[in-house]
Amino acid sequence: MMPSTVVPVVDVSPLVGGVGSPTAAAAEIDRACRAHGFFYVTGHGVDPELVERLAAASRGFFAQDEAAKARYAMAQGGRAWRGYFPAGGELTSGRPDWKEGLYFGAELPAEHPLVRARTPLHGPNLFPPGLRGDVLGYLAAMTSLGHALMEGIALGLGLAPGYFALRYTADPLVLFRIFNYPSRPAPPDRDVLWGVGEHSDYGLLTILWQDDVGGLQVKTPGGWVDAGPLAGSFVCNIGDMLDRMTGGLYLSTPHRVALNTSGRDRLSMPFFFDPGFEAKVAPIEGIERSARGPERWDGSDVHAFEGTYGDYLLAKVSKVFPELRREVL
Repeated sequence: MMPSTVVPVVDVSPLVGGVGSPTAAAAEIDRACRAHGFFYVTGHGVDPELVERLAAASRGFFAQDEAAKARYAMAQGGRAWRGYFPAGGELTSGRPDWKEGLYFGAELPAEHPLVRARTPLHGPNLFPPGLRGDVLGYLAAMTSLGHALMEGIALGLGLAPGYFALRYTADPLVLFRIFNYPSRPAPPDRDVLWGVGEHSDYGLLTILWQDDVGGLQVKTPGGWVDAGPLAGSFVCNIGDMLDRMTGGLYLSTPHRVALNTSGRDRLSMPFFFDPGFEAKVAPIEGIERSARGPERWDGSDVHAFEGTYGDYLLAKVSKVFPELRREVL
């Protein structure tokens, strides 16, 4: 699969390395967020050897038999919502996705105030052998990149670079998934099963690494387009909370993953950079709500929501894993 000719490519090195014009890079991000809600990121400064080590270790984990992987089942993660789920174990819009995965997040000890308060989605990870060091290194690198990209988004909106950090992401909620999409024949009805069904992401920004198999598809006014792999890049997309903050100026664009019929497994690693769990996300002053946004496939309205980001997130993820919702609700 070739990289998309619709989704733009943005060199963000001025935002992460201080060389070049941050204003120019921010303007490119702004155009992408207004037009697509998706963009490729190059010049990001993340160590490619770290990425490759993590990908190799992840492939090794998923290559094990189901009994070995089940030792790290999400049910053992409790309120932290961490660990492994098997293929078909995650739902999108009520239908099973054909992928298996590992859930991670910021590594927090038992004595951390949020863990002691039994805050959902906070706590220790379940690390399979060989993954701990590189997962934690990747989380640190991606958190740094997330801060830099949000500074670029702020500049593109004509705001101070620290706008989001000051209000929402001084201590961001960071969540990380490693997904494996086993290859399988296409069923007779292609609408029955996807790698991941149509959805939008919940928070501020998703930063995705994908291997060379491809499968990511983005919904545009002209129809679905492929956002195939581009070597050395990440694919970024904005989430529901940034849509809410900008009144729909930046759209949280629906996307999906095609069923993998390539004959080999597909690996992807999405990182979610989100507001703090207790943050109340408000519209940015001076940005009027846009009337151009299409009706969402699920009929919801991110602009009508009241409550904290944690409230919004829990309502969403409890539908993804219905059997685990009793742990946090």
